[in-house]
Formats: sequence, structure tokens, C-alpha cells
Amino acid sequence: MRMTFNPPSTQRGMALLISLVFLLLLTLLGLSSMQNATLQEKMAGSVSLRNQSFQSAEATLRVGESAVQLDSYSLPVCATTVQCAPPAESAVVTGAGANPTSGVTWIAAGSGLYAVQNIGTTLTAVNVPSNTSATLYRVTAVGMAGSTRSVVESIYAKY
Repeated sequence: MRMTFNPPSTQRGMALLISLVFLLLLTLLGLSSMQNATLQEKMAGSVSLRNQSFQSAEATLRVGESAVQLDSYSLPVCATTVQCAPPAESAVVTGAGANPTSGVTWIAAGSGLYAVQNIGTTLTAVNVPSNTSATLYRVTAVGMAGSTRSVVESIYAKY
């Protein structure tokens, strides 16, 4: 008995072509997934840096408030309206030192900076007995982490 092999004449590389198309689709799907994962990693890193800078600013603000709470702490009242305004350089300040425009001195504390301004006195402070004056201090703190910066402020009444 003799067998003869007759290859089908209708398939001329069609299986190879379909396999290559599926391989191309899988490659595109893999590239898209990798780009998505990279983007999510960058976003998570950005959120982490923003959180770190905010936590640093909060901790630095508490250090500044603690300094103002001391009985021996005193600071002259700001002289002009420019010097009584929130310090504009808080968006760019990177180190400790005095700023002649705003009149504040930036103090390094931990991984942040803080500045204090005496913005005057008041007779109507919250939780203060009547006819008792309170000195108001603005404490501005800057926290930095990576390329992220957070600025927080508080008004502290001292009587």
C-alpha cells in the first residue's frame, strides 16, 4: 500500500499571517499596560511628595507656634502694610535668613522654614476675658519635599 501526500492548495501561509497579527495585538496591549503602570507610579510618587511636604509644613508650623508661646518671645509690630501682609516669598524661599521686603526672618526647623510676624493687638480675641488685649502673631511655615512645596499659616493670639 502506497500513501501519497497531497498538501492542501488553499492554505498558503494564512496561519502564519494570523499568528503575526495576534502577536502584534498582544505587543500593543503590553506596551499600553506598561505606559499605564508607569503613569500610575509617577502619580503615586507625586501624591507622596505632596503629602510629605504638607506634613513637613505642619510640623514646622507647630515649631513656630511653640516659639511664639514662650514668655520671653517678643517681636516688634510690622511697620508697613506690605510687612503686615503674608510673606509673598513663601512661594520661592529655600533657606533661612531675613527678607528686607516682607520684613520677616525665615528660620530653619526640621525639613522646613517658618517666619513670624507681629500683626498688632486686639481687644476682642476669642476665649480672652473682656478688656484684655492679645497680641496677634502670624506664623507662616513652608515644607519642601522633592520639587513639591506646601505653605501653611496660622494666627496665634498671645495675651
